[in-house]
Amino acid sequence: MKQMIKAGALGAAAALAAGVMACSPATADAGRHKTDALAAPTGAATVHPISGLKVIPLAIATKTGRHEFRVELALSGEEQEKGLMFRTAMGADEGMIFPMDPPRMAAFWMKNTVIPLDIIFIGPNRRVLNVAANAVPYDLSPLPSAGPVSAVLELNGGRAAQLGLKPGDRVAW
Repeated sequence: MKQMIKAGALGAAAALAAGVMACSPATADAGRHKTDALAAPTGAATVHPISGLKVIPLAIATKTGRHEFRVELALSGEEQEKGLMFRTAMGADEGMIFPMDPPRMAAFWMKNTVIPLDIIFIGPNRRVLNVAANAVPYDLSPLPSAGPVSAVLELNGGRAAQLGLKPGDRVAW
C-alpha cells in the first residue's frame, strides 16, 4: 500500500513522503488472544524472509481482549515507500508498522498493493485514532488519519472488525 504522509502547520498539508505496504506469508498462529493488562509484548525480534525488515511483537487491547501480532518494522523512507507493495499473502497475526517521529498527519493509498488492508492510525498516546477498513487494492484514493499519528499499522483487510478494534483501543510495541 502506498502511503502519502502530510504534515505542516495547522491546516497546511505538504506531502512529505510516500510509502507502499505489502503482506507476509501466513502463519499457523492466528487467533491468539489474552485478556491481561496491555504491556509491551515480549519476544525476540526476527527478520522477515521476504522484506528483510525487522519483525517485532505488537499487542492491541480491545474490548474482546488482548491480541498479539508479529509486525514488520518499516523505519526508513525507502522501507516505508515500499511497504507491503506487491505482496499476495499475509498471516492473520502479521502486519507492518510505520513509526512516525515526530507525530504528524498521514494519509495512505493502495497503489501497487495486491491485498485489501485495514489501516490503523495510532496517536501519540498509542491509542487508535481511526481505522480505514478494507482498503481496496490498487486504489489511489487517500485514506487520512483523524489527527497526528505516531504510527500507522497495516493488517489484513477485515481483521480490525474481527477483533472489534475501535478508536481508543491501546497499541503496544
